Amino acid sequence: MMAFLRHTAELLPERNDNVAIEVTSLNRSEHRNRRGRKFGRITREKWLILAAVLFLIYSAVLGIKILFLGKMDGGISTSLAVQEEIKRVDELDVKKQGNHKHRKKYPSCEVAFSESVDHLVELKNFMNFTQFSLDYVEREEKSFGEIPRFGGQQTLEEREKSFYARNQKLHCGFVKGPEGFPSIGFDLDANDKIYMNTCKVVVSSCIFGNSDFLRRPTSKRISEYAKKNVCFVMFVDEQTLSKLSQEGNIPDDGGYIGLWKIVVVRNLPYKDMRRTGKVPKFLSHRLFPSSMYSIWLDSKMRLQTDPLLILEYFLWRMRSEYAISNHYDRHCVWEEVLQNKRLNKYNHSAIDEQFKFYQSDGLMKFDPSDPNNPIPSCACT
Repeated sequence: MMAFLRHTAELLPERNDNVAIEVTSLNRSEHRNRRGRKFGRITREKWLILAAVLFLIYSAVLGIKILFLGKMDGGISTSLAVQEEIKRVDELDVKKQGNHKHRKKYPSCEVAFSESVDHLVELKNFMNFTQFSLDYVEREEKSFGEIPRFGGQQTLEEREKSFYARNQKLHCGFVKGPEGFPSIGFDLDANDKIYMNTCKVVVSSCIFGNSDFLRRPTSKRISEYAKKNVCFVMFVDEQTLSKLSQEGNIPDDGGYIGLWKIVVVRNLPYKDMRRTGKVPKFLSHRLFPSSMYSIWLDSKMRLQTDPLLILEYFLWRMRSEYAISNHYDRHCVWEEVLQNKRLNKYNHSAIDEQFKFYQSDGLMKFDPSDPNNPIPSCACT
């Protein structure tokens, strides 16, 4: 309707002008007739444009899907098949939620933690796992004509060999290029490195690109022993540090904000902040080489339990070496792929390519009814 009114407003002055000419000058009838015909041609052209606009609006309202070739804004391509699959999953979500329009709420998990850390005992001799030694590629002498990559120039053959539990040297980030090449990124202050090398038990998190606000651990729920013996490290970039300072969260002389030791990362290795955030998340054993235990905390979460109680329950009591929380809503990579496309987190073609690569490695769709497949396939994503 707005388009219709706008076009009408443009034509009214010309129609009034034609009326004025007809009253004041009968001798200009031929010129007036020519103008009338021109006016008619313009009207038909604009009516065609208006009809096309109204058709597009009508199509959008009725949900008629039009397949556009090429890419959407931001270089993210989509397809009709992806749209239909996302629509199908959204409809299932709506059915699960019923008539509730508000966002789904998930209750907190009840975990039977010990009441105190006073009598906790770390079990040392229960690890019934294959023992092997790993070394890491620190520098590559060949650049392959490219700028050095943070992850190095690993071949597919080297990647395949790295899956085997045996003594080996492999690529695991922080791979420097030949002498004279620029830094690969994730540069840390020397004093911070010294501090991180002393950590035996670590709780770490990160905020890059000012993507979140700082959530401090609930101090009253954390024992004095943990405060003295656990490293609480928050990795931030300079942009986030500046924003924290503006909000009044200024590190003290020791670099602390509450329990968090603020470690500033300079020269981020990736432009994508999500990708950069995977460095401290997955490579804590590289950042804290002396640590025996590490706990990763998403920046959207607040630590409200003593980290030693977490270790006791999930590792020592369960006789486990590794623990990871299941996603509160999605339990399969297939679902995660659709969600990433729905939110346009990454280029859709790149998601598909990576997804096919995982499937070629043997990734199977999670079946909750299969007793031989107890771990959801998205647990490691």
